[in-house]
Amino acid sequence: MNLPNDNASSADQLPEPAASEMRQLALRIEQLIALARALDEENRLLKSEAAQLSAERSQLFERNQQARSRIESMIVRLKALETSS
Repeated sequence: MNLPNDNASSADQLPEPAASEMRQLALRIEQLIALARALDEENRLLKSEAAQLSAERSQLFERNQQARSRIESMIVRLKALETSS
């Protein structure tokens, strides 16, 4: 028995209901492949965005720490001025 390698020609040799089913299955597979590619791209973009947000969060945390340190230093100086007066 010779089995053709081409899916289109093998679908043509099947009875019409089976050939129609094969075409629908092939279309569904193509749609799933396209969806998988789109999801891969979306995942890549989301990972990139997450990395950027993480870096931004680290920078904001550092700036917050610096501001806190300056404020605490100013409080200490003000208390020192208050007690020396």
